[in-house]
Amino acid sequence: MNHDVPAYGLWMLVIFNSAIFIMFAFSFFKPQTARDWKTFGAFAAFIVALFVEMYGFPLTIYLMSGWLQTKFPSLDLLSHDAGHLWSTLLGEKGDPHFGFLHIASYVFLGFGFFLLSSAWNVLYHAQQRNTLAVAGPYARIRHPQYVAFVLILLGFLLQWPTLLTLLMFPVLLVMYLKLATTEEAEMRKQFGSTYETYAARTPRFIPSLGKRASSA
Repeated sequence: MNHDVPAYGLWMLVIFNSAIFIMFAFSFFKPQTARDWKTFGAFAAFIVALFVEMYGFPLTIYLMSGWLQTKFPSLDLLSHDAGHLWSTLLGEKGDPHFGFLHIASYVFLGFGFFLLSSAWNVLYHAQQRNTLAVAGPYARIRHPQYVAFVLILLGFLLQWPTLLTLLMFPVLLVMYLKLATTEEAEMRKQFGSTYETYAARTPRFIPSLGKRASSA
């Protein structure tokens, strides 16, 4: 690695990458209601926290530096590769960008953004018709957009874990669960038995591999 090129303190990259991913997600999700904005805001906060450590200041590496230097004395803590902690902890050799977890992260990210886009397209047209969204990914799970956000967050955690984002992740899971529960209550009130029938045959978050389950 070229040590003349700084690995951190690149705040323009923090701003640029955060903006790119937030705008990318925004173009797919298109928040409209207060609940939508809360969902999207939490996602945006996670993204900013991630890129601040990836290119700005490596807080996790700083806090773990003593232990890392003892456990991995040959590790250059100031290198960008050191931030790929899963690769270091698992003892992977070579460029971490080509490691299994890094490649898996791209799969999670790609499918997450694809699911987010597909779900929004179905939901948008259902809202225009004032009907229940039951086609596309909504035919398999009741909350594909929340699942999409979780997949994207998991993808980033596989690629670049930090103490802050690892702490934020379970909090976001609980928040999305509560938002999903609130949304279901509203759908039951709006669509009544139609939604009850849909909910009975469609899992909440995890699609059934065989016959559709009657619970989430």
